Amino acid sequence: MNVFDVIRNRRSIRKYKKDPVEDEKVIKCLEAARWAPSASNRQPWHFVVVTDQEMRKTLADMHPYGRFMKESPVVIVVLCDPEKHPKYYMYDPCVATQNLLLAAYAQGLGTCWMGMVNVGFEEDMKQVLHIPEKMRILCCVSMGYPDETPSSTRRELEEIVSYEKYGIKK
Repeated sequence: MNVFDVIRNRRSIRKYKKDPVEDEKVIKCLEAARWAPSASNRQPWHFVVVTDQEMRKTLADMHPYGRFMKESPVVIVVLCDPEKHPKYYMYDPCVATQNLLLAAYAQGLGTCWMGMVNVGFEEDMKQVLHIPEKMRILCCVSMGYPDETPSSTRRELEEIVSYEKYGIKK
């Protein structure tokens, strides 16, 4: 499977099989995230891997759109550190998270990115996970073997690309 196939075929998975995810696969995903580019190579990210069922349930109960976190065998909480790069600390972990999602799909795993920026329950989640005050939670990523794979559509390239100036088509 080449990188374009991985990008084109990855989907957000919200229904998972009960099968556990092998540690080696999780590590490969984290390695892919670790090698993401970052502004000034500051790497302002940290990842909290949650496999404990009770903790996953607690996180799922906090997130209004994350009920399926309790059914996914793994949840990865992606953190960003404003002190590492005050201007770009939230952008770089997004790139790392995309690498993680693609690496998961390439290994037969499903994921779903759940945003956490400016939500009312971030402080509660930080407390439960013992996350330092200075850190921000960017997102939670559920991970497991997909029990269903939804279809997806995309807008045509002509709808989303301009050349030289906005609105100019080729």
